[in-house]
Amino acid sequence: MKYILTILTLSVLLTSCGEGKKNTVEKALESNNLETIRKKRAELVDEQQILHGKIVLLDEKISVLDTTKNVPLITTFKATPEEFNHVLELQGNVTTKDLMIITPEYSGILTHVYVKEGQRVSKGQSLGKIDDGGLSQQLAQQQIQTDLAQTTFERQKRLWDQKIGSEIQFLQAKSTYEGQVEAVNQIKQQIAKTIVKAPFSGTIDAVISEQGSVVAAGQTQLMRIVNLDNMYIETEVPERHLKTITVGKDVEVNFPILGKTILAKVRQTSNVISASNRTFKAEIGIPNKEGTFKPNLTARLKINDYTNKDAVLIPQSIISENAEGEQYVYVVKDKNDKNQGIASRVIIKTGRTQGDLIEVLEGIESDAELIDEGARSVKDGQTVEVLILDNNKNE
Repeated sequence: MKYILTILTLSVLLTSCGEGKKNTVEKALESNNLETIRKKRAELVDEQQILHGKIVLLDEKISVLDTTKNVPLITTFKATPEEFNHVLELQGNVTTKDLMIITPEYSGILTHVYVKEGQRVSKGQSLGKIDDGGLSQQLAQQQIQTDLAQTTFERQKRLWDQKIGSEIQFLQAKSTYEGQVEAVNQIKQQIAKTIVKAPFSGTIDAVISEQGSVVAAGQTQLMRIVNLDNMYIETEVPERHLKTITVGKDVEVNFPILGKTILAKVRQTSNVISASNRTFKAEIGIPNKEGTFKPNLTARLKINDYTNKDAVLIPQSIISENAEGEQYVYVVKDKNDKNQGIASRVIIKTGRTQGDLIEVLEGIESDAELIDEGARSVKDGQTVEVLILDNNKNE
């Protein structure tokens, strides 16, 4: 504006002066006299200096009267309290406590396999049979001896009750009988080990050893059983979150491979912190009625570790820092009807971040008007003009 008015003023003055002296300049040139021409030039230079002085005076007056001079244009938004839920992002793996490789308790030939892969079984159900190596015959022989010992004991007991015979005969018969019973029970326990049973209800995921294979107790893998009903996610949490990641916390679980997201809760946290990586384990229970989630499936977790129902959130991009390390932002005060106000620097204290936003703990009052675009270029106490008032900046 200043320069436009200056040019217009100069044009008017030059026009008014030039019209009257046009012929004089032309006559000086036509005279072809050096002294005449120099004299005319000197007159014009003097006039130019006078005009320049007048232009300077005009510029000074314009700078006083022009209220829009050097007023930066900015945008603002209102600091509106809202609920702020901070989340801790972790990665975990799906697992289950009901996943087992079944090994035999007895060595021998696997004579029978009663189940197939994918078959549902109940706890205690027979899955296979191992040859007992003659234990059944031993049991039959031992049972005959036990029956004889029982008959002898019962007769000795009747005689002893009638005070007939010696006490030592009665005690020997009793001892023999009890020993035979114990021997029978031991053989039965050994035979029971030849029957492979399901440790829990679930699904036979794989049959590893085929019928007819020679198996070794505690070593040979017979089959794998899994129960997908009781699934959970296990993750490692840094120890600094020990007080915030607790049982019952809400968790958003995303399965990238499945493209699926569910809501769950922390069901258990470990009481031991790992010395190697300074973390503790947390379990997040997940429903799996349809059997969608499989063991070792990767999951991304967002655990709510902090909530502020009346938080003021601002973009991190508008925050600056002074030489003392203090953070500050600019707010607009005393705004008039022309959307012009004063930029005021405010020292703030910030809290947690979430994406591009940061929580302001101190320094900003509710409904304060903060400078957004132009925040890096304004100065404290400077007059500014608000172009756009965006009250939904953080929505």
